[in-house]
Amino acid sequence: MEQTLVIFKPSSVERHLVGEILARFERKGLVIAGMKMMQLDETLLREHYAHLVHLPFFHEIVDSMTASPVIVMCLRGVEAVSVVRAMTGSTNGRQAAPGTVRGDFAMSNQENMIHASASPEDAEAELKRFFAPGEIFDYYPAAMGFINGVSEINQ
Repeated sequence: MEQTLVIFKPSSVERHLVGEILARFERKGLVIAGMKMMQLDETLLREHYAHLVHLPFFHEIVDSMTASPVIVMCLRGVEAVSVVRAMTGSTNGRQAAPGTVRGDFAMSNQENMIHASASPEDAEAELKRFFAPGEIFDYYPAAMGFINGVSEINQ
């Protein structure tokens, strides 16, 4: 099964929407394999958003992402990366489709509630960045057989 990183950004933490958003992922059938609250700093953000460091608005990302603690989470499931990306919606909340996290809760490109890994390769690197060994658990709820077919679980 695939794993992906989700970060509940300060915009979701400060607006008390973490539980509502998390419930959507759980109802979909994704498994929480790891979760913790942490305070990000500029050093970690420079690594995580290395592809954006050179852009003039990078300082806004740092200010936004350090405004309060965040919640980082590892979700596991069949095609977890693409499922979470679809549920998250377009980066700009004003353009995100209704029914997606950003479409329902965000009005901003910057304050867009959540980060989700873009690919399985990104997820692997990001999970190592935010979780130490032993902080991600290899467990599956008993209900997993009612969420996915047996052949899907064993992929």
